[in-house]
Amino acid sequence: MRNVLLERDEALAEAARAAEAARSGNGRWLLFRATTGLGRTALLEEVARREATVGGMRVLHARCSPEESAFPFGLVRLIFAEAGAGAGAGVEVDGEDIPFADPPAAEEQQTFHRLVASLARTAARRPVLVAVDDLHDADAVSRRWIGYLARRLAGLPVLLLLTECLTEYPEKDNTALPGATGTSVTLRPLGPAAVARLALAGPTRTRKQDADRAELCVRACAGNPALVHALLADLREGPPPGRLSDLAGRRYRDVIGHWLRTRATPRSRRLSLAMAVAGDGPAPLGGRLLHEAADLGPDGHNAPADAPADALGLGLLFSHPLAREAALAAAEPAELDALRRRIARLLDEQGAPAAHVAAHLLHIELHTEPRADLHTDRPGEEWMTQSLEDAAEDAVRGGRTDEATGLLRHALTAPLAPARRAGLALRLAALELPHSADACIRRLRAALELHADGHERAAVAPALGAALVARGRTDTAMHVMRQVGSAVEDDELVRVLQTTAALMASHDAIAWRNAVARMRELAATAPATVEPLACGLVTEYEAGAGGLSAAEAMTRVLPRLKAPVDPRLRTGWLGSAATLLQWADRLDEARALADECLPAPPALPDLTDIGQQCLISVRAEAALWVGDFRRVIAENAPLLDARTAQGLRMPHLVSMVALAHHELGHRAHARRLVATLDEVSASADSSWEWNELRHARAHMHMAEGSWQAALDDYLSCGRGQSARDFVSPVATPWRSGAALALVRLGQPARALDLAEEELRHARTWGTPRAVGRALRAHGAAVGGRRGLDSLHEAVAVLRQAPAPVELIETLLDLGQARIGAGNGRKGRDDLHEAHTLALRLLAPDSIPDSALGSEPDPDPDSAPAVGRLVRATENALRTGGARRTHRVAMGSAALTVAERRIVELAAMGQTNAEIGAALHLARRTVETHLTNAYRKLGVTRRTQLASCLGGAGTGNPSAARDMTALA
Repeated sequence: MRNVLLERDEALAEAARAAEAARSGNGRWLLFRATTGLGRTALLEEVARREATVGGMRVLHARCSPEESAFPFGLVRLIFAEAGAGAGAGVEVDGEDIPFADPPAAEEQQTFHRLVASLARTAARRPVLVAVDDLHDADAVSRRWIGYLARRLAGLPVLLLLTECLTEYPEKDNTALPGATGTSVTLRPLGPAAVARLALAGPTRTRKQDADRAELCVRACAGNPALVHALLADLREGPPPGRLSDLAGRRYRDVIGHWLRTRATPRSRRLSLAMAVAGDGPAPLGGRLLHEAADLGPDGHNAPADAPADALGLGLLFSHPLAREAALAAAEPAELDALRRRIARLLDEQGAPAAHVAAHLLHIELHTEPRADLHTDRPGEEWMTQSLEDAAEDAVRGGRTDEATGLLRHALTAPLAPARRAGLALRLAALELPHSADACIRRLRAALELHADGHERAAVAPALGAALVARGRTDTAMHVMRQVGSAVEDDELVRVLQTTAALMASHDAIAWRNAVARMRELAATAPATVEPLACGLVTEYEAGAGGLSAAEAMTRVLPRLKAPVDPRLRTGWLGSAATLLQWADRLDEARALADECLPAPPALPDLTDIGQQCLISVRAEAALWVGDFRRVIAENAPLLDARTAQGLRMPHLVSMVALAHHELGHRAHARRLVATLDEVSASADSSWEWNELRHARAHMHMAEGSWQAALDDYLSCGRGQSARDFVSPVATPWRSGAALALVRLGQPARALDLAEEELRHARTWGTPRAVGRALRAHGAAVGGRRGLDSLHEAVAVLRQAPAPVELIETLLDLGQARIGAGNGRKGRDDLHEAHTLALRLLAPDSIPDSALGSEPDPDPDSAPAVGRLVRATENALRTGGARRTHRVAMGSAALTVAERRIVELAAMGQTNAEIGAALHLARRTVETHLTNAYRKLGVTRRTQLASCLGGAGTGNPSAARDMTALA
């Protein structure tokens, strides 16, 4: 017990002075005031022990209890029974029993006088210490007598020693104690050093364990000795607990619970629970807001806003999660639910973030999904539903889809108007679709059936149709759109639905032809806000059918990008326009349209929007075409991960991500991605996406030397595209690929037929990428001098296009053909350029490998991973007889120290002569270093150096490669 008296020297000294005065005949009173657990009882007993043994005083001890607080004179009888003033059934003073009832005022004064006189006679024989513990629990009459005695102590050898629980309203104390005859001492919580001493008393542990225990006691006990001892008794061996369930016992929890249930005033209880609830959530409250949360009014019944927390130590105590959890465990569930709703309402009114409001409504931590087993009331007011919806949108933007779906599911339990319920259901379905397609479709079907009004059904049908298309059920989607459209009498809305359905029909060969025929008719009569998408879909079909050039397609698309479009068709129109822009090699413009509508990762796109589905594909393919493989993976891997095994196959997106991994050298991972798709399903699905998959798979077979497998996939892709009347090479140049495979298989005549047909269609479309690819295939098929001419023309054409992969591949073929024709020097120059471009293309940029969504493959063919084009160019250089040198990455990490100094001066505008003079080098040496630097940096002009150094100088040094290769 002595340990509890740490930091109580001032109180003990005050008691010693009061006792000395009492022994000399000048009685005093001393009151120890403290909150529960701070050791006021222990302090009283220590003073009584000292004065009985050392001071020679007689101790009359009484402890009050709440159970006897209603019985008049209960405390007085305890004191005088202790004094031995009476015996038997009652306690007598001067021959009279102490009353059991509250007497009239005159009789009370007589009784009080007799009691004081009796005590004075007792003290005359030996100084008396009257020790009263927990005076706040005494009956009212006894408290008045204590005040009466305190006012008459001046001439008595009596020390009146009292303890009382500190409340937040000391002015309401009914015990009137005069300042002339005594004083009160308020016990403060122990300081950190004292708490640490208590925590370290006992068995010796490791230094780390002792430090952890001491820190936990300091933070979780608010300097309360009783709590410290309870927590120490509960602690297990091992790391500090994070929750109450981690404690070995229940003493800590019981101490806090006992205080809240039996000792705290109603006001303290409400304030404590408010602190526990608010502190357990994301937005701790303070000041007046805390009082309002505790239902105490904005001014806390005229108490200072921060006074209770300071006086009672509640703020410090409930800043720790263990204390908060213990307080919440002591409360009634209904009481907590009401308190959480009140706090949520206050936060909402104060403009707090919606996530904070929702966390209190659902009793969840931020960034966690609401559990299905939470017994929380459904939202009963609109502000609750709105807060949950807003919090869900915040979670979506942060990529926390599970949390968002949980919030919206709870919002849907509210009593909502049909339109409001349908809107929330649509948003929830959009979030559910990547994770559980069937659950999303069921929810959207229910939302569709919820409405009888045609306009409201027409708002739900496009989302349901898009979800069905994503699930691979295009025929069902078309049926839904026809069924809903047939019941709509608004002509403009009918056209909107027909145009949306046509966009969905692109995933079915037969439906697509029929839809295009309707769009041709519709384009002539449709409202101005509907016509752009109708025109875009017709243009897509005609471009694929080989009837348009890129220039002609752009004359249709570009003016309409400035025209107003029906908001319900906006993403669909932009998806169609972006597709045509991509085919026309206007990749930056295509990507800008996609970025305008799609959320940035980690947020997932809305797959219940058929236009967004199209834009996802454009964004991925545009990045792939410019060789930005890391971006393809970083932007799309989260969506592919979300849809794993949930019914969404998304073959086109899988193809793009697989090709990006394959180009980066992650060949095994690319194969595994493609293998996740069920070819049996593809055989029954005429969506263009499966043709993209076959083309991607064929490309991978070609890179690995599986010529026959590549040819089979290319031809299968061709059959699928022909079934859709798609003969142009703008999307899947399957003839070029098949021609290259046939050349490898020793069938040049058949290859030439395909290559010439491909070249004819490519020249019709007229973009450098399409023409250059076809010329490459033609050069391989025809061979000889004509082949060299085609390859040389292909390189010249591809230099004009944002087609780095095709350019590298064609340079590779040209270099090998030249070497085979006996022109080794020029051939190796072509291979060197291809190698340099391949290194530059695959050099890490702003997207680190850690964002690619997969670890490097463990199999031998990708450890370490080497990009496909780098591998191919190095093999060609080796076969072509190039001498060995070091493979380096692009950027400043590729430069030697001398080259870097020269490049930096050249980038500043200095001439070769000025650089030579500054570095004391011959002009020819400067020129040699610059030539090497140009090749490493992949530039051709002096003006390009500054931008290369700007990107490389701050780049990742790990981009440099020190493996050897041929150059």
